[in-house]
Amino acid sequence: MHEMHARLRRLDLNLLLVFDALWRHRSVVGAAGELAISPSALSHALARLRQALADELFVRYGHSMQPTARAEQIAAAVGDSLGALDGCLEGARAFEPAHSRQGFVFAATDFTAFALLPSLVANIEGVAPHLRVRTVYSTHRDCLDDLRAGRVHFAIGMRDGPPPGHEGVETLPGFDDDYVVAARQDHPRLGRGLTLELYLAARHVVVTPWVDAGSVINAALERRGLRRDVAVQLPSLLAAPFIVARTDYLITLPRLVAQALGGALPLAIHPAPFPIPPYALEIHFHRRHAAVPGHAWMREQLRTALRRQPRRA
Repeated sequence: MHEMHARLRRLDLNLLLVFDALWRHRSVVGAAGELAISPSALSHALARLRQALADELFVRYGHSMQPTARAEQIAAAVGDSLGALDGCLEGARAFEPAHSRQGFVFAATDFTAFALLPSLVANIEGVAPHLRVRTVYSTHRDCLDDLRAGRVHFAIGMRDGPPPGHEGVETLPGFDDDYVVAARQDHPRLGRGLTLELYLAARHVVVTPWVDAGSVINAALERRGLRRDVAVQLPSLLAAPFIVARTDYLITLPRLVAQALGGALPLAIHPAPFPIPPYALEIHFHRRHAAVPGHAWMREQLRTALRRQPRRA
């Protein structure tokens, strides 16, 4: 027998499912829930896996289970192997959206989720009434690693395509949108419109969900030797429009989002008084899922949702 097979024969392969679930959830309770076993049973399985691989694999740090260097080394191979096997077995039966209880995990910020998920969920509610969609926060730097490791199925919002070193990550082209500036409707200085001079004299609310990614707005200003006065910086979108509606601050954001917020709050929308590259939403997935019928079905729903988004004039 080949030596590789001999090593596998000495290992209970069910323990690899435990490893994969812990790698993705970083939680004994979360992994146990996914595998439909008790936390104590999962802890026992982890002890067996540690003994089999002669490594701690996961150590408690605060409220999470963090991987050791050995776990980091084998995680991609374990995830890819399980994903390939699952896809192979799943390919033998058709995906039935009307009856499926499958879950899909999206990496997104509230900003990018707002831009896509309302349309997507409205499309699938009637045809897949039991399907589950979960959104998790994933940093700009790490979300492609999350795709490769199988922690998420789709990553929304990356602008420039997969960087080198992320083989197997593919992209669904999204849509472009132009940036506009929102202000409260009775703003005392914008009665005749927004000029560059007024924009620079105002104070601004800025949403920066990915602290490791630069602001396209700041970059556009810096190319002209300019900068804006940031009054409030937020990691998420939720509070931002309410602040703008009650102050003289401005916020610069994609038109699609500004129009939706303007329908719920007393906001006026102004063209940006300087050129800004368009906001380009994209969706990434890993090739390991490409042949899985449920994933293929969801990709088609995403394409439909993207086609129905308004385009720039």
